[in-house]
Amino acid sequence: MKIPKKVNRFCRKCKKHTEHTVSVAKKRDRSALKKGSLQRRRLRGLERGAGNKGKSSRGALSSWKMYGKKGSKKGDFRYKCETCNKMSVQRKGFRAKKFEIVAKE
Repeated sequence: MKIPKKVNRFCRKCKKHTEHTVSVAKKRDRSALKKGSLQRRRLRGLERGAGNKGKSSRGALSSWKMYGKKGSKKGDFRYKCETCNKMSVQRKGFRAKKFEIVAKE
């Protein structure tokens, strides 16, 4: 799906409609220092002993019943205000297989 590079939107900081540049956020690695991190739990010995190992004891994702059902992802768009340079995130995404940011002609 083609999305324009510049869009007029309401800026919450400027309190008026201004031109925004659109960008798609990239996927990043999860932090190893977070509370739910498996790497951290194993190092601290929280996975030690008998019994249920919680969320880390589940099998591989490909063995799950509903794994990989959706054919598309929601795009994570970031809008940057041209006047105040404040970045805002979209409230509600929509599904598409591919997003392409295009300059207006």
